[in-house]
Amino acid sequence: MHDLKNKTVLITGGGSGIGKLMGRMVLEKGAQLIIWDINQANIDQTITELAAFGSVTGYQIDVTHVEKVTATAQLVKQKHGVVDVLINNAGTVVGKYFHEHSLRDISFTMELNANAPMNIALAFLPDMMAQRSGHICNIASSAGLISNPKMSVYAASKWSMIGWSDSLRLEMQALKTGVGITTVTPYYINTGMFDGVKSVIPILNPEKVSKRIISAIERNKIFVSMPWTVRFVRFAQGLFPIWLFDWFVGKVLGVYSTMEHFKGRS
Repeated sequence: MHDLKNKTVLITGGGSGIGKLMGRMVLEKGAQLIIWDINQANIDQTITELAAFGSVTGYQIDVTHVEKVTATAQLVKQKHGVVDVLINNAGTVVGKYFHEHSLRDISFTMELNANAPMNIALAFLPDMMAQRSGHICNIASSAGLISNPKMSVYAASKWSMIGWSDSLRLEMQALKTGVGITTVTPYYINTGMFDGVKSVIPILNPEKVSKRIISAIERNKIFVSMPWTVRFVRFAQGLFPIWLFDWFVGKVLGVYSTMEHFKGRS
């Protein structure tokens, strides 16, 4: 997807955080923006702020409800035509030890972070394939590459997303569909979602993250890891014994203790 001008871009979780920032950026590039968000107040505020940049429409939706995804996707197609770019950005985190999770915590995290992106992609992908162009960008996490205390269910959902996203990329390539797939694996981003996290590794700037993601879509990049050192996680896991990897990541980098004071977004 080399040029976003006159393209229709749909961003889930587009009413706040990097979803909102990416929305502004695609509008600045001449795209038509559609945002899906569970929070109507955030949608209204975002539309007010971004209307000066171009055409923006919002839909209030809980994407964990499959029937609502199907119905809202159909409405979007009727009103806006084919969605050229889908950015699966909506997500949630529960910062607890696994035994402290409720069944609701587990099911909601998996539905929102893992199942919803697949259900949404399924709604829009056939149209992209029919026109032989399009792009799906899936915002996963570095937690989908590395285990971490108090992130077990979140990590599970993001490992799932990465596996699906990259498998989908291979399918689109094998079928020569013209549809690109980008998987994004960022470290903690300073959006409020991970408030309370303490990290030796710098927490990412939302504006810079958003810019890199939009650039990756334009350049049809396969994987985007932030910071760049994240791309070596799998290599290190395969090269070193687990005890040495745990010592370096847990004790030296302090990753395993980053969630000790997690508060999250209020």
